[in-house]
Amino acid sequence: MASELWQRKAGQNPKGGLNAAGARSAGVKTGVKNYSSASDKDKRRWISWARRFAAADNIPPLTKPNGEPTRFALMFTAWGEAVPKTEADVRAVAKKALVRKDALDRKDGRK
Repeated sequence: MASELWQRKAGQNPKGGLNAAGARSAGVKTGVKNYSSASDKDKRRWISWARRFAAADNIPPLTKPNGEPTRFALMFTAWGEAVPKTEADVRAVAKKALVRKDALDRKDGRK
């Protein structure tokens, strides 16, 4: 039985994240590249992504043994962030998400 497209190279963007076909196969939207020009709904998607992946307890390896970035590290480019080199870089994205969430909540009158 063939695996879903998003699980194979055909559904993955070599620069990080999924391509359009892979995203359709997984039933998700592609990453929000430009946070500043995104809609409020897409901004909340970016915040949700950052809190799930950058604030996780166990950060997967960021580089392969040959020094190339892993798919996890490349995923950050699909969301408009630089490829993280260290765990501190990943945690900085999580902190950025908290700041952005507070700003968006204040704008929407949630706080």
